[in-house]
Amino acid sequence: MKQGQIVKISGPLVVASGMEEANIQDICYVGNLGLIGEIIEMRQGEASIQVYEETSGLRPGEPVVTTGAPLSVELGPGLMSRMFDGIQRPLKEFMEATGSDFLVRGTEVDVLDDEKVWEFKATKQVGDKVVPGDIVGVVQETPVVEHRIMVPVGVEGTLTKISDGGYTIKDIVYVVEQEGKEDFNGTMVQKWPVRKGRPYQNKVAPKDPLVTGQRVIDTFFPVTQGGAAAVPGPFGAGKTVVQHQIAKFANVDIVVYVGCGERGNEMTDVLNEFPELIDPNTGESIMARTILIANTSNMPVAAREASIYTGITIAEYYRDMGYTVAIMADSTSRWAEALREMSGRLEEMPGDEGYPAYLGSRIAEYYERAGRVQTLGQEGREGAITAIGAVSPPGGDTSEPVTQNTLRIVKVYWGLDADLAARSHFPSINWLNSYSLYSDDVTRLISEETGTNWSQMVRHSMGVLQKESELEEIVRLVGIESLSQRDRITMNTARMLREDYLQQNAFDDTDTYTSFDKQVAMLSNILHFEEKSIEALQLGATFDDIMNGTGELRDRIARSKYVKEENIEDIKALHQTIDEAMRDVLQKGGDY
Repeated sequence: MKQGQIVKISGPLVVASGMEEANIQDICYVGNLGLIGEIIEMRQGEASIQVYEETSGLRPGEPVVTTGAPLSVELGPGLMSRMFDGIQRPLKEFMEATGSDFLVRGTEVDVLDDEKVWEFKATKQVGDKVVPGDIVGVVQETPVVEHRIMVPVGVEGTLTKISDGGYTIKDIVYVVEQEGKEDFNGTMVQKWPVRKGRPYQNKVAPKDPLVTGQRVIDTFFPVTQGGAAAVPGPFGAGKTVVQHQIAKFANVDIVVYVGCGERGNEMTDVLNEFPELIDPNTGESIMARTILIANTSNMPVAAREASIYTGITIAEYYRDMGYTVAIMADSTSRWAEALREMSGRLEEMPGDEGYPAYLGSRIAEYYERAGRVQTLGQEGREGAITAIGAVSPPGGDTSEPVTQNTLRIVKVYWGLDADLAARSHFPSINWLNSYSLYSDDVTRLISEETGTNWSQMVRHSMGVLQKESELEEIVRLVGIESLSQRDRITMNTARMLREDYLQQNAFDDTDTYTSFDKQVAMLSNILHFEEKSIEALQLGATFDDIMNGTGELRDRIARSKYVKEENIEDIKALHQTIDEAMRDVLQKGGDY
C-alpha cells in the first residue's frame, strides 16, 4: 500500500499528492477515518479521488492510502435475498455493526457471512479437466436458487481434490493442478472488478419473450430475455411501479433491483412488498430470487455512480451460472446526474446540458453488458441479462441528453404519459409514441405457440388506436354524431382496448398480472365484438341498436380482467355469447 496526503477537498472529490505509484480505478482509504474512494484521474502524481462516503470534516494533510486494487464485488453464496448499498456493503449488517440508522463513515463490514456453513455438493470428480466457467459444485443458496460454484477466469487444469461437505466461503473446497503454475486452491467466493464486464464465449440473438404480465407491454411493446428497455417519464407517471411489476412477475430466474438516487420511500415499498409476495412458479417469496442495491437520494452521490456497475456485475455472475436475470435501474437519470457532478468538480469541459461528453459512451457500456450469451465453460450453458432502465427527464422532456443517449442503445421504448397518468390510466405507457424492435419476432413466436393469429390481432389493435387518434380531432370540432356508423364502431373498439384491456390495476390481486393465454382470450373477444358489430351494420343494424342491445355483454367483456387465471374458459366462452348477442340485435332491429 502506498501513501499520499490530501491537498484539496471539493465535496465528494478529494485530490491527493504523492500518489505517483497509484493507478486510475484503484481503491483508496481517505483521511484519518479511512473513507472509501476510487481514483478517477491522475495528473503528475496528484490523484483525483471520488469518495463514496460523506467528506465533511476531512482536512488537507490527512493521509491517503491506496490498495492497488480496483473497486470489486464479492461473488459467492449469501448474495441472494439481501440489500446492499452502492459499493456492496450489506445494509442490515451495517446497521447492526454501527447501531445507527445512518451510514457511519469509515465502517467496514464483511460483504458475505464468512462463518455460515454451506452444504457443498460436488459435480466434478478428482481427475476431471476444468476450464474457466466450469461448474465444480452447487450450493442451495435459497429454496429456489441453486448457487453454482464456477472455476474463476484464468484457472485451468486438473482437479486433484474435491469432496462434498459443509464449508464456509473461506474454506478450500477444490484444488486445481495447473500446468506451469502453482496449484489453485478454490473457495466458494471470487472477486470481480465492477467496471469490467465478465467474459463469455459469444453473444446470441435473444428470442424468448420476457413475459411481464403487463398487457400493454406484452401485447404491443414486448422485450426479450436478453433485451434492453428504457422507461422514460415525468414525475408521478408510474416508472417505479412499472419496474416493480416487472421485478415481481417477469419470467426470469433472478432479479437485481438497483434503487439509484430515488426517494427512500420507494425502496421501503420494495422491502415491505417483496417478502410478502409469493412467486406463483415456486410458491416461495419473491425475495428468494431478488437482490437489492440501494443508493437513495440522501446517500453519497459518488456511490450512486458505482451502484449501477455493482448491480450489473452481480447480474453477470448469475448469468454465467446459466440463469436468466433481469436488472432494474431506477433511475439512470440520477446516475447521470452523479456523473455530471463529478465531471464538474474535475473541471472537465461540459457537454449538452452540463453532462460530460462521455455520457453517451457510459450509457452504452452499461446497456451493452445486457444480452443473451453462451457462457464460459465446457457445459454449453446459456444465460441472459435483461436491462430495464427508468429515465427521469426534467419536466418529462424526452429530448434531453440522458433519454436521447439511452434510446440510441435500447431497442424498446416505453414512453410514459403525464396526461394518461392524470386520468388514472396505468400503466401510463403511450401507445402512439412507444415502440419495440422485438415486436415482430415475439408476436410471431406467440402466434405459433398459441395457435392464433396473434401478430394480426396486435397489428389490427394498434391500427384501431391510431385511427381513434385521427378521429378525435373531428370529434372535438364537430361532435361524435358527425362520424359515420363505421367510425363510431372504431371509436368504441378503441375505448374498449384502452379501458378494458390496456388499463391495468397493479394493486388488484387478479388484475396485477395477466398470462399470455388470458391476454389472447381478452383481446380476441374485443376484436370479435368489433368484427360482429361491423357485420351487424352491414346487415341493417344501427350503431345505437348494437350499443343498446349489448350493454350487459360489454360489461362482461370489461370485467374479464378481474377473472382469475384458473377461470380463463369463462372468458373464452364470451366468444360464443358475442355471436348470440349480435343475432338478437339483428332480430329485434330498431326495437331498442
